[in-house]
Order: sequence, then C-alpha cells, then structure tokens
Amino acid sequence: MNALKSITVALVLAISTSFYAQTADEIVNNYFENTGGKENWEKLEGITMKGVMKMQGMEIPFEQVMMKDGRQSTTIELQGNKMIWAAYDGKISWSRNQQTMEAEKSDNEATENMKKQTKDWPSPFLNYKEKGYAIELIGKETVDGTETFKIKVTKDPITVNGQSQPNISHYYFDTENFVPIIIEEEIQEGPMKGQKIKMSISDYQEVEGLYFPFSQSSQFQSMDFKEFDLNPEVEASLFAFPEGK
Repeated sequence: MNALKSITVALVLAISTSFYAQTADEIVNNYFENTGGKENWEKLEGITMKGVMKMQGMEIPFEQVMMKDGRQSTTIELQGNKMIWAAYDGKISWSRNQQTMEAEKSDNEATENMKKQTKDWPSPFLNYKEKGYAIELIGKETVDGTETFKIKVTKDPITVNGQSQPNISHYYFDTENFVPIIIEEEIQEGPMKGQKIKMSISDYQEVEGLYFPFSQSSQFQSMDFKEFDLNPEVEASLFAFPEGK
C-alpha cells in the first residue's frame, strides 16, 4: 500500500512539474510573439539606446551599445563632457574609476562574470535551453495591482570573491500582454549584498517591428529611453580599452 502511494505521489509530482515547465514555455512563446516574433529577435545584431538616467538627484544623458557578439559600451555625459564610462570588447572588461576618472581593467573574476552575462542577449529567454538556462513558473502573483506570472530564471553561476554563487532572477509577466513588467535580482557582493533589486519596466513601444520598454526604474535609479537604433554600424574603438588614457 505504501509503495502504491509513493508511486501515485511520484506520478502527480511528475505531471505537475511537466505542466509548469510547459506553461512557462507558453508564457515565453507568447512574449516573443507579442513583441515582434522569435525569428526577428534572432536576427537582431545590435542595439544603440539613448536616454537619460536619473540617480542621486542628477540627470545623466547616456548612450548604450550592445552587440550580438557580446561587445558593449556605455557613454555618459557629465557637465557637458562625453566619455565612455564602461565597455567590454569580448575579451577585456573595463570601466572608469569614479574618483580619478581613469580607465581601469576589470579583474579576471569580473571579466568572466561579464562573459557569462553576455549570454542574456537579447533576452535570457531567447533559446534559453541552448544557453544552459532553466525557467520555472512559480505561479501567479498580483504586483502593484497587476496580475502577473512569476517566472524563475536560473542562469550560469557567477563567481564572487572566489566562491561560486547562484545566479537567479525572477521575472513578472503581465498576464494580459505577456511582457515582463518587473525583474527581481539579489545583489551578490558589496555593502548591499543580500538586498534585492526590483526593476520596474514599462512603456513598451515598437521599433522597426520589435517592442522595447522605454522606461526602467529601481530603488536606486531610473532610465528613460528616448531612442533605439537597431543593427547599428559601430567602430571597434568604442569598446577597446583606452591604452595610455
């Protein structure tokens, strides 16, 4: 009798797990269908995004470039001066020291974490199985008055101070439009380690057949996007470490 009960429980769990996995895939498929189609997202080679970032009472114009091959850069304007603030050329990750404004290469650990992060292009959900990611539908949850599907995304572990750390995010999809409206992640290092970042994303607009959120905000900063340029032609110098500068 106990053996029969165990088999029954195992079957129920197996069916339940299969159901949720299938449902998570359906939500993701609807997301891509509603935002331009999976095939069109796969054709995307790069994006240039321009906008204004607000933080600590400041408004900072920025331009961010992200390419399919992993290269990326962020240019900001401070007191009328434009500068590349951070970049990754596929091998070297670097950023400017906030005190000296000098460009500094990231250490090996941070660079390896950056390489892993580039797999998110242009969405962690696009061909997620090929990336080695896993998704799981946690259930429905009402957030700020909106009913959502809560999906857990498990990515490649990152390394923090020599220790492997889980890399997990939670995405909240609007049940009506099947687009993410909130992303939750946990800070893995630094003085705020253990705290959660709650990123609200909204104002989806069409750009050449694909839909992008033009507004992002968290408890630390907000970003209002003014312009998206798809498949831009860019110079390699935009990502390269400025030797001697």
